[in-house]
Amino acid sequence: MRKLTEFSVNYPITILMLVLAILLLGYISFSKLGVDLFPDLNNPRIFVELKSGEKPPEEIEKQFVESIEALAIRQKKVIQVSSITRVGSAQITVEYSWDADMDEAFLDLQKTLTSFTQNSEIDELLITQHDPNTAPIMLLGFSNENIEDMDELRRIAENYLRNELIRLEGIAEVELLGQEEKEVVLETNPYLLEAYNLTPAVIASKLQSYNRNVSGGSIVEMGRKYVIKGVGEFQSLEDIENVIVTYKQAGGTVAGQPSQTQERVPVFLKDVAKVKLQNKDPENIVHVNQKRCMGLEIYKETKFNTVKATSALQEELERLRKALPGYELTVIQNQGNFINQAVNEVKQSALIGILLAVLILFIFLRRIGTTLIISLAIPISIVATFNLMYFNGLTLNIMTLGGLALGAGMLVDNAIVVMENIFRNLESGQPLKEAAIRGTAEVGGAITASTLTTIVVFLPIVYLHGAAGELFKDQAWTVAFSLLSSLVVAILVIPMLSARLLKTPEQEIRQKSVKFPGYEAFLSQMLYHRWKVIGVAVLMVVISILLIPVVGSEFIPKTDLGEFAVEVKLPEGTDLRRTEQTVTGIENMINEMYGEEINLIYSQIGPASSDISTDQESVLEDENTGTIKVILDKNHKTPAQKMIINLGKVLGDIPDVETQFIQEQTALQATLGTESAPIIVEIKGEDLDIIQDLTNQVKEKVSSVSEKLNAVTKFVLGRLRLTYSRTGLSTISLPIFEIS
Repeated sequence: MRKLTEFSVNYPITILMLVLAILLLGYISFSKLGVDLFPDLNNPRIFVELKSGEKPPEEIEKQFVESIEALAIRQKKVIQVSSITRVGSAQITVEYSWDADMDEAFLDLQKTLTSFTQNSEIDELLITQHDPNTAPIMLLGFSNENIEDMDELRRIAENYLRNELIRLEGIAEVELLGQEEKEVVLETNPYLLEAYNLTPAVIASKLQSYNRNVSGGSIVEMGRKYVIKGVGEFQSLEDIENVIVTYKQAGGTVAGQPSQTQERVPVFLKDVAKVKLQNKDPENIVHVNQKRCMGLEIYKETKFNTVKATSALQEELERLRKALPGYELTVIQNQGNFINQAVNEVKQSALIGILLAVLILFIFLRRIGTTLIISLAIPISIVATFNLMYFNGLTLNIMTLGGLALGAGMLVDNAIVVMENIFRNLESGQPLKEAAIRGTAEVGGAITASTLTTIVVFLPIVYLHGAAGELFKDQAWTVAFSLLSSLVVAILVIPMLSARLLKTPEQEIRQKSVKFPGYEAFLSQMLYHRWKVIGVAVLMVVISILLIPVVGSEFIPKTDLGEFAVEVKLPEGTDLRRTEQTVTGIENMINEMYGEEINLIYSQIGPASSDISTDQESVLEDENTGTIKVILDKNHKTPAQKMIINLGKVLGDIPDVETQFIQEQTALQATLGTESAPIIVEIKGEDLDIIQDLTNQVKEKVSSVSEKLNAVTKFVLGRLRLTYSRTGLSTISLPIFEIS
C-alpha cells in the first residue's frame, strides 16, 4: 500500500492525467448511458395466442387449449400455465422461473407447437415472448374539426403520419385505433332479382369472375417475346355498375337465357342493384374530450432507449403540426415525460445529498482546503462509476441513481479516514509529504477491508432471482462500483492533493475543529448505567416490532400520478355503438362532477386492433368493453383516490354496466405483472354452472367487506347458441351447414 501512495505523491502529474482521463471517459460514458425508468427486466412469460373462426370456447378448449397446455407444462423450468378462452380465440400464458433462459425457452416452445401451425382449423397461432416494454411509449389523438369521415383521417394517418413516424430511429410500429375503411356496398332490389331470375349468389359469382387479372402466357414472333396479361380488376364504381349479370329479350320482360334467334339485351348490375361506397363498421372507437377521433399507439424497438425515442417523436410532432394545418395531434400519454420526471427527482435528491455531505464536512472540519480535498472524492468517484456502468451495460434509471445517492454519503468515508490520519502524522511533527504517504499507508488496509465488507453486503443481490433480484441488481452493481471508485480515489488522489494543497500545521490546528465538551461526561454516565441503556434499547426494538402492522408494507410504494382509468363492461353481445353511447354518458358524468380539475379524457371503445400483447386480459376485450382514461390537471385539488370512490358510487347505479377503476400508480406494476387486484380469489372446477354460482356467492361475501373499493368477477357469460335437433334435420333432409 505504501508503494502506491509514494507513487501518487511523487508523480502528481501522472495521477492528475489519470484523473482527467477518467473524467473525460466518464463524461463520454454519461452521454451514451441510456435513460429509462427501470432496469432492463426479464419477466419470464411467453404468450401463445390462437384464433379459430367463431368456435365456442368449450370447443376451442377441448380441441386446442388443453393439448397446448399439456405440452407447455412439460417444458424446462415452467412453473405455471394458464389460459383465457373466448369465442374464436384463446390466450395461453406460460410462466417460467426467473433463472430460465427465455430465448432458449421461446425456441423450445415454438418447436413443440409446430404441429398446431399446420392445423387447417387454426386461422392464426402467434407465440410471443413477453416484453415489459410492449406498452406504447406514446399515445396520440388525431382529429380535425372539419372532418368527420374517419376514412379520410385514416388515409392521412396511414399514408403520411405513420410513414413519417415509423422512419424515426428506435420506432418499431405505429398502430391506428378508431379508423374506418371504405367498402363497396351493393343494395339489391329483391323484386328485380326475382324478375330476372337472379340470386345474390349468382351476382357474387359474376363479380368474382370479372374482377381478376389473368395471365395469358406468351407469344414469340420474329424473335420477340410478348407476355399476355388480361387485366380485368375493377378500377371504379362505374366498372362494377356496368357488369352484365344476365340478358333479357328485346321488347320483352321474360327473364332467363333467350333463344339464339332472338335479340338479347344485356342487364347491367346497376339495373338491379345500387352500388355505393360507405364506411365499414369500425373495430373500435376513440374519443378525446368526448369528440370522435383517431388514436395512434407508438411502439419502440426492443432495448432502445425510451427517452431518446420520445424526444425524437416530440420534435417530429412539432414538424408534422406545421405540415398539417387544421389537424390536431394531441399527446395523451408520454412515457418519456414520466421517466424524465422520476429520474430528475432522483438526480435532485442525489445532488442535495452531496451538498449536505459537503456542508456537514465543513461544519465539523472548519477548513476550506481540507473540505475541498475530501469533497473532490464524490464527483471523481461518481464520474468513474459512469464508466463502469456503461461498460457493464447499465442505464440511468431510478434504481441506479438511487444507488449513487445511497453511496454518495459513503464515498467520503474513506477520504475522511485518510485525511484524519494525515493530520495526525502532521501534528506529530512529520513533513507534509511524508505525512501524506505514511498517513495513507497506515490506514490503507483498514479502508480496503471496510469498503469490501460494505460491497459484500450489496453484491450478493446480483445473484438473486425473482422480481427483487431483477429490480435491485443494477442498484447493487452501482453501489459496488461507486465504493470501489472511492477506495481508489482515497488511496491515490487524496494523498497527492494533500501533499500539494495542505500547509504545514500550526499549533492551534485542533482548536479550529468542532468540540463536544459534554460528550465525555454523557458517555461516562451511559457506561455507569449500562443495564438501563440496554433495557431502553430492547424496549425500543420491541416497540418498533409492534409498530410494523401499523406502518404496513408494500412491494412498490403507491404514488398519485394524477390519472386513473375506468374500465366499462356491458353484457356480452352488446353492439359497439351501444357501448359507445354508454361510455359517452359516463364521460358526461365525469365532466359534470370534476370537469374543472380534468385536463383530458381519452376513451377507447371496443377491442384494440393491435396484435401486440400487452397483458393477459386483452383477450377479453370485445365490442361490449371500453376504457376511459382520465388525466387530471396539474393543479387538481381532489385526490384521484377520492374521485374514484365518488365516481364508483354514481356509476354503480347504472343497470347492466360493470365498472372497474384502475389508478395509474407506477409503470413497474405492469412490468412485474403486479398490476392486478391486491386480492384475487380463483375458483376451479369442471362444471361452469357450479363455478358461476360459487363466483356470485364469493362476490356477495367480499362486497360486505367495508375497506374494499370494488369487487369484479371475470366470469363472462356466453353468447346466444343454437342447438340443433339431429332427428328434425334428418326428417326434412336439411344439412347443418345450410342453417348456419
